[in-house]
Amino acid sequence: MKAPLFLALCFSAVSSFAQRDWNNIGTEGIVSKDSLTKKGYTILFINKDSGFSAVTKQRMIDAYFKVYPKEAKRFNKGTRKMVTFIIDPEYKGVAAASNGIIRVSPKWMADHPEDIDVVTHEAMHIVQAYPGGAGPGWLTEGIADYVRHVYGVNNEAGKWSLPKFDTKHHYTNAYRVTARFLVWAEKNTTKKLVNKLDNAMRTKTYKPELWKEITGKTLDELWDEYVKNPTI
Repeated sequence: MKAPLFLALCFSAVSSFAQRDWNNIGTEGIVSKDSLTKKGYTILFINKDSGFSAVTKQRMIDAYFKVYPKEAKRFNKGTRKMVTFIIDPEYKGVAAASNGIIRVSPKWMADHPEDIDVVTHEAMHIVQAYPGGAGPGWLTEGIADYVRHVYGVNNEAGKWSLPKFDTKHHYTNAYRVTARFLVWAEKNTTKKLVNKLDNAMRTKTYKPELWKEITGKTLDELWDEYVKNPTI
């Protein structure tokens, strides 16, 4: 993983300048620009889509103020106090985060208006702030989806949930599969497991041996136990 940190729910080939230069917000096409602050946290919400739902916009803002402080308190109190959201028609994925900026596809939100916890997942990537070479990508995304599972505000209505266990699963599958394993591992080993893994990634001290140092068992040993009894 190379800096700047780039994490996404869905990534496709990038063709526009805005996507090549992730930090380029640009003034072209801005329909509205709102800055709101609550209890020390600020959201800068930039909308570049004239047809974007005002209701969805408000729900995303509300989700940010409800979830981001919780993520920060648990995982990284030193995280950014301001996050910029850009509703970007030129972004062809679902949503992604880098350097304090979250880009969201207006088409995705129009087609999936209940998927408000895109905010929860991507905001956690801001909190993670893992440097390049921090550790495996599957763990990065697994932790973000673990957080969506724990702190999500609209998962049920958004038809998002952890998957049923499947023997074809592996912890390296990332996202929901890894998140489910993390839920199980935390329940069956130590409540601080995800916190310690997250901190190790952010401080570049992660190593495969860390699982045994924390839980007394290797990652593969934990997975074998999980496969035998995957109930969460």
